[in-house]
Amino acid sequence: MRRRATDYRRPVRRRFSHWICALLGVFVVAVLVLFVVHHNHNEDRVEHPVHEEDSRLERDVHEKLNFTEEILSATSLARQLAEQMTLAKAYVIIAKEHNNFYLAWELSSKIRSCQLLLSKAAMRGRPIALEEAEPIISRLSSLIYKAQDAHYDIATTIVTMKSHIQALEERANAATAQSTVFGQLVAEAFPKSLHCLILKLSGDWLKRLPLQDLANEQRNSPRLVDNNLYHFCVFSDNVLATSVVVNSTISNADHSKQMVFHIVTNGVTYGAMQAWFLSNDFKGAMIEVQNIEEFSWLNVTYAPIVKQLLDADSRSYYFGENPDVEPRLRNPKYIALLNHLRFYIPEIYPQLEKIVFLDDDVVVQKDLTPLFSLDLHGNVNGAVETCLEAYHRYYKYLNFSNPIISSKFDPQACGWAFGMNVFDLVAWRKANVTARYHYWQEQNADKTLWKLGTLPVGLLAFYGLTEPLDRRWHVLGLGYDLNIDNRLIESAAVIHFNGNMKPWLKLPIGRYKPLWERYINLSHPYIQDCATS
Repeated sequence: MRRRATDYRRPVRRRFSHWICALLGVFVVAVLVLFVVHHNHNEDRVEHPVHEEDSRLERDVHEKLNFTEEILSATSLARQLAEQMTLAKAYVIIAKEHNNFYLAWELSSKIRSCQLLLSKAAMRGRPIALEEAEPIISRLSSLIYKAQDAHYDIATTIVTMKSHIQALEERANAATAQSTVFGQLVAEAFPKSLHCLILKLSGDWLKRLPLQDLANEQRNSPRLVDNNLYHFCVFSDNVLATSVVVNSTISNADHSKQMVFHIVTNGVTYGAMQAWFLSNDFKGAMIEVQNIEEFSWLNVTYAPIVKQLLDADSRSYYFGENPDVEPRLRNPKYIALLNHLRFYIPEIYPQLEKIVFLDDDVVVQKDLTPLFSLDLHGNVNGAVETCLEAYHRYYKYLNFSNPIISSKFDPQACGWAFGMNVFDLVAWRKANVTARYHYWQEQNADKTLWKLGTLPVGLLAFYGLTEPLDRRWHVLGLGYDLNIDNRLIESAAVIHFNGNMKPWLKLPIGRYKPLWERYINLSHPYIQDCATS
């Protein structure tokens, strides 16, 4: 057979052999490169094995050492040092009491060395070595033995420590009692700036006859008895506090011109109260100021509280050296006639049907007019209940060991708060709540049913006649509780500074004081003068 010409032969085999050669070449080059890299890496590992191993061990120690666990471990040197240091501190006190000041100094010196070593161990993150701890442990042991040899044994130590603890407890109790007394004095004290304000305003009342003429004109205003308006009452002798109550109420109201404020004060501050409310603008609200001394019907014959105020034994019980009465309860406000005036509201305003009572230590933050449309379901008193905590139940306020109380009331009944109350005066007159109040005041003539204040007798007089309101209407505690939730304060319609730390005193709670101060006209010349006097 004839062979094909060269031009017609297939070139496949030759091209295939070329590719094989190229791949083999690349493979050889790759092997050489890997060999060189691996060789250099091995050299690096041979050159620095000790350094890397030390670094790794150091990292492991830092990661694994927990000094708290170390000092709690029964077998650790740190635990031994800590226990010796505690014992040595006790012997320092005992040595000083026995005038062995040199031993006390030696012990104190070793205690400082022990503290330094423990601090270093905690900082570096490594356990204490035996060679570090041994000198301190040995010396401390020697000193402790020396203290014990000087008859500072464990029994002596225990007796001494017990006497120290007892002395400290006595000092703490004395300090607590003293702080209570001082706190009560501050709570009862009337700030000089408020005295100054009353004096200036009283001077205006006496000098400016037009103010007295205006007051006489307003006395017969038909708005005072118009039941289509919103009526509020405040009983106080504090001009500035009452002004904040009124100002905060109208500032947050939608219709301030439809509001009427009925203020009752005493003879001392009557002129100042009139001068202040007649001289300043309160956005068209009607403001009436009355003097409690003009209530001729409020006398010994009618009101048991008046008889108690005039009784020498009652005054001695509250303000004499009576160990049965706590210092915090020795506050004139508890038996002040103004404080008990809340039980005579229907007599003071015989033509009104519904009224909102406000204490002088509250600040209003929301419109209160919706209170007048609330359905009290035939009850007399609309109030916020305070029994979210067990303390505010009836058995905490009243003496249930007395059968007069235990036979008529539930000790677990929920308490409520004075300070912001809506009263249905029609239902009040029908239930004759004031007569209930008189009955319980007479029953408590010997002070055995409750101690002081208007709330206990209020719980009795309004028992079964109180409608619970939403908690947001009235938030309490700004005069003693440092930890009220800001969200609760912001949502409250009324915030109450009940307690001894009133915002106008020298010791208020600073966190809450701006909530009260924002409703004071600090640019008023009298307030500026009295603040700097």
